[in-house]
Amino acid sequence: MFVNANTFAKPATHLAAVQTYAGLPPKKPVRLYADGLKRVFDLVFALMIAPIAVPLIALLWALVRIEGKPAIYAHSRVGKDGKLFNCYKLRTMKLDADAILAKLCAENPEIAAEWHTYQKLENDPRITRIGRFLRATSLDELPQLWNVIKGDMSFVGPRPYTADQEAMYENAGGHAYRSMRPGITGIWQVEGRSTTTFIDRARYDNDYGARQSLALDLSLIARTFGVVLAKTGR
Repeated sequence: MFVNANTFAKPATHLAAVQTYAGLPPKKPVRLYADGLKRVFDLVFALMIAPIAVPLIALLWALVRIEGKPAIYAHSRVGKDGKLFNCYKLRTMKLDADAILAKLCAENPEIAAEWHTYQKLENDPRITRIGRFLRATSLDELPQLWNVIKGDMSFVGPRPYTADQEAMYENAGGHAYRSMRPGITGIWQVEGRSTTTFIDRARYDNDYGARQSLALDLSLIARTFGVVLAKTGR
């Protein structure tokens, strides 16, 4: 009696289920751009813009120093695979910004509610004079070019959040963030920006995670220049 080997063959569609049952993680689909070429693009693009970006950062650094030092602000953010990294920005706030925020929230429930919803304030007294310009144009984020070169960030990706914001973000349904490097710009940065709540970012990031491509990244970088000129940041 002959038995057809195909009788016992596992259909390809059940491969992930079989691997999980056997205690093996399911194989992830290979995405050529997201899993490799995106990093190459980041490094090439960083080298291309460095001759313009570096002198501009130096000039803005000097202007920020006039209002006090330090001029570069490093803050811990959550990166790819949950790894914490120092995210660099030109300082836009007063040196006692944390104390000012705590006092404002304690004294004014409306301000406390605004901070909880948006994780920012529309009329923020903590921001310095030059800082207001830097935030409006997003030029305060130029030092993140170093984060891109180091591999902490990408030019395009989710906006990085802090460790204390992670639970709020994940409760909102954010599931794609940890699989990507955070970005200097991205879908939320050009479409949502200051008009959406903090938890809305999860929807933008999930969308980007599913649609990553070179064409989309180039489009978002191009649109970022329009956002900078429009000065819609805060």
